[in-house]
Amino acid sequence: MSTVKGDRRAQPAPAFAGRRWLFPSALIHALDPDAGLRGRRPRRTARDWLVDFSCFFLAVVVGLLAADSMTPQNTPHALLVVDQWLGALSCAAVWLRRRRPVGLAIAMIPVGFVSNTAGGAGLVAFFTLAVHRPFRYVAWIGGVSLALVPLFFWLRPEPEMPYLVAVAFTVLLSVCVIGWGLLVRSKRQLMLSLRDRARRAETEAVLRAEQAQRLAREAIAREMHDVLAHRLTLLSVHAGALEFRPDAPREEVARAAGVIRESAHEALQDLREIIGVLRAGEADDTGRPQPTLAALDTLVAESREAGGKVTLDLRVADPEAVPASAGRTAYRIAQEGLTNARKHAPGAEVTVSVTGAPGEGLTVHIRNPAPEGDVPHVPGSGQGLIGLTERATLAGGRLEHGELADGGFEVRAWLPWGRPSGE
Repeated sequence: MSTVKGDRRAQPAPAFAGRRWLFPSALIHALDPDAGLRGRRPRRTARDWLVDFSCFFLAVVVGLLAADSMTPQNTPHALLVVDQWLGALSCAAVWLRRRRPVGLAIAMIPVGFVSNTAGGAGLVAFFTLAVHRPFRYVAWIGGVSLALVPLFFWLRPEPEMPYLVAVAFTVLLSVCVIGWGLLVRSKRQLMLSLRDRARRAETEAVLRAEQAQRLAREAIAREMHDVLAHRLTLLSVHAGALEFRPDAPREEVARAAGVIRESAHEALQDLREIIGVLRAGEADDTGRPQPTLAALDTLVAESREAGGKVTLDLRVADPEAVPASAGRTAYRIAQEGLTNARKHAPGAEVTVSVTGAPGEGLTVHIRNPAPEGDVPHVPGSGQGLIGLTERATLAGGRLEHGELADGGFEVRAWLPWGRPSGE
């Protein structure tokens, strides 16, 4: 793994890390995610040295063949010397083709027009230009060079080849070399585009994983609030009652202490399960089953045992037939409504009404009148109702809440309940 300091994340090393000598240094530099940070040119690989030496050898061979075809009878001696010196310098300049492809190609136009032995170096220069630079450079420089070919053979005719044949052969050879270079460049661009696609796919996968983790944590946070708020509210209400009524009868004190002990035990159990899910890294189903609408009777009975006055009006023919998502959401809405009623209206009678049928939806209505007398202050952030609204919206329903004219409070929610697929 290669790590970049700063805000950049650790990125995996390129797949060619163990076979760098098989790839061009320019391609490795383009594929290396840290190349721009180092600020230096890539070193030649073994493949680069082999290709550069082959190009140099090709330029020398072509130059020697051209020099062998030149004789003092058809070429002045001074021009022969100049031609060969320029050809030797052009072959040596081939080693600079990677650093200065444009400059070398431009320089080879006048040199190639004067020197016949520099033809091989010129072909190598145009090939390098096509590989390392965009097409507009190849079009302009290559076009000028090809336009001068007829003039070159007009001034220096080939003794063993007709004029038109020599021009056509040279133009065809130059076009083939440039086309080969463009093909090599297109293959490299394809590899770079595939690299970019792979990186984008990897980045999107990381973002999707992070989003899934965030959604899972939000779901766990909502579940933690719904479960623990109910338990801890019982603790707070009964502890507050003991604080404000120290002279309460022994039976009432014992019952309140029992509720506090049982609620604390349940809260610890719920917290232990939630922490276990967080440690496991995923929301699995290893804990207790999630509550459904059928567990609403148990929730109301628990509230009554804690001293609450709760009236349940469950007008659903078969609570077990309610979809799990809708039933679980309805249960959490009723649980939060009872929790808020115990917080802000202790002693008031709470009415929980649940009605619905397949195709009509499920309606949950929780209502409590205004509290009597002074109410002990129980801290709260109001996030419970916000979380319930989000939960109902995610389930495809809606939730409304607010104060009544008589000072009471109500929560009304509707959840979708589609018909069975067979109907």
